Amino acid sequence: MTVLQNSLKNQQKTAPLTNPRLHVAGPDSSLTQPSQNEYSPMTSNTASVVSARNLCLTFETADGPVNALTGVNLDVAKGDFVSFIGPSGCGKTTFLRVIADLEKATSGTITVNGMTPEEARHQRAYGYVFQAAALYPWRTIEKNIALPLEIMGYSRQEQKARIDRTLELVNLAGFSKKYPWQLSGGMQQRASIARALAFDADLLLMDEPFGALDEIVRDHLNEQLLKLWARTNKTICFVTHSIPEAVYLSTKIVVMSPRPGRVTDIIESPLPRERPLGIRETPEFLEVAHRVREGLRAGHSYEE
Repeated sequence: MTVLQNSLKNQQKTAPLTNPRLHVAGPDSSLTQPSQNEYSPMTSNTASVVSARNLCLTFETADGPVNALTGVNLDVAKGDFVSFIGPSGCGKTTFLRVIADLEKATSGTITVNGMTPEEARHQRAYGYVFQAAALYPWRTIEKNIALPLEIMGYSRQEQKARIDRTLELVNLAGFSKKYPWQLSGGMQQRASIARALAFDADLLLMDEPFGALDEIVRDHLNEQLLKLWARTNKTICFVTHSIPEAVYLSTKIVVMSPRPGRVTDIIESPLPRERPLGIRETPEFLEVAHRVREGLRAGHSYEE
């Protein structure tokens, strides 16, 4: 029996994809607002890698306050692959930056592995992959991957072992001596992922890492990322603007709406963890994609 057959056989039963939270009565109607705790779990989830409660963030600007996030309640469990999808300005990247302690919440609470984001940052509890590969052009690929290891004080022997292991994980073995400009855009992003994996953090934060790549390369890297996730059992928080990408990759999809940034739906995926690209043509995949699209529309994401 294949891995895919086992996965299909053993996948857990999930709730129907009907979404009673969303109500659109006409072109002038708005999303029916959930109660303050609607997206909170009924009981505390002590196994959560990321846990946010009534999280709000307001930026003070010269033109007045900007509510970037409002009332976000979310749990990310160990081993989850959670995608955040929504239009520009809905707070997807801002939420990732709060997890990473690059932004501070105005109110509410958030924990990362049971710690504050600041404590998690000091503990090197996460790796961060940016929209651009952000590789130093004067450093070889192995030296770029080594950078966080050098900062953390790993020995040269341990650095080499970790570099070799992560290059193999992202299928870049044999390219360690190359410079970034000698690699394609997709290979550069894989090197960036290897750098984030090098110090073996349990949590990987990925801010639209494949957004600038063409569809063929993007599909390939989506496949590679799922295989990497299966091999490492990392917890991944992934920002995207692509509905097919979110549905293909995720165990959970968080739909967000702008002005102010808020969670409008959380979709538990019924798809098996083993997912060939062909799964995107199945009724189950299309049904999840439809729900995501309806959630975006109901949140007025297509206005203006």
